[in-house]
Amino acid sequence: MARTTIRGIQTMKKAGSPIPMVTAYDYTAARLVEAAGIPMILVGDSIGQTTLGYENTIPVTVDDIVRATAAVVRGSQNALIIADMPFMSYQASVEDAMHSAGRLVKEGGAQAVKLEGGAPVIETIKRLTDAGFAVMGHLGLTPQSVNGMGGYGVQGRSKSDAQRMSDDALAIQGAGAFSVVLELIPADLAQTITGRLEIPTIGIGAGLECDGQVQVFHDILGLSLDFTPRHAKKYAQVGQAIADALGQYADDVKNRRFPTEAQMVRVRKADKDAGKTTEMRVSGGG
Repeated sequence: MARTTIRGIQTMKKAGSPIPMVTAYDYTAARLVEAAGIPMILVGDSIGQTTLGYENTIPVTVDDIVRATAAVVRGSQNALIIADMPFMSYQASVEDAMHSAGRLVKEGGAQAVKLEGGAPVIETIKRLTDAGFAVMGHLGLTPQSVNGMGGYGVQGRSKSDAQRMSDDALAIQGAGAFSVVLELIPADLAQTITGRLEIPTIGIGAGLECDGQVQVFHDILGLSLDFTPRHAKKYAQVGQAIADALGQYADDVKNRRFPTEAQMVRVRKADKDAGKTTEMRVSGGG
């Protein structure tokens, strides 16, 4: 099957069909997302916290996203793959943005890129789309600006902020973006913006009336043992299940219950007499 296209995503909005999207950062996660039939995968700069152990997304580099995107592309066949443009890969100049987006598409294999912000990045979005890139916008809480915002929190509460965000969304659409993420904004504002736009809105902590929803792979699967954002729902407790399984493995090793005969190979008498050993296919370790 061919990959989902931006036209396919926009058709889903027109048909009133809600659009699920989830993050993924590696081959195995991409295969699982693909098996679930989810049409869009975001290789998010949230890899900084979920996988690389950073406090926030700011240290993430283009190299990080390129490597992760390439792995996700190898693990999927049908999903539209969107790669996040990390902090300072596009803010300084349009030329920087072109170079960064080019690497994400040419080296990473992404079909689209995502960047954060409103009015300051409109010209960049236009130049990218004019050059043939598929671009997703991102408004509301923009994690790359967490220091300037003074922390994480709901955006667009005041009338003036809501109006500015709504205008920015229209400008992002006018610049040629195929979709826009709305993060951590009041649900009624997200509903208003969604109604004004012809392109799909993808919400995260923005209520039910967006055209689609995106969540972080680790949050909805319970892989982060000590933190779950308010806007996320744990659909499984995979992290605890993994920790329990590893504990059982360690206990079996310490008490010599592993490996059992099922995981071992022994020399058969006939082979021993003939000076031969049986072969066993094993996976590589380490």
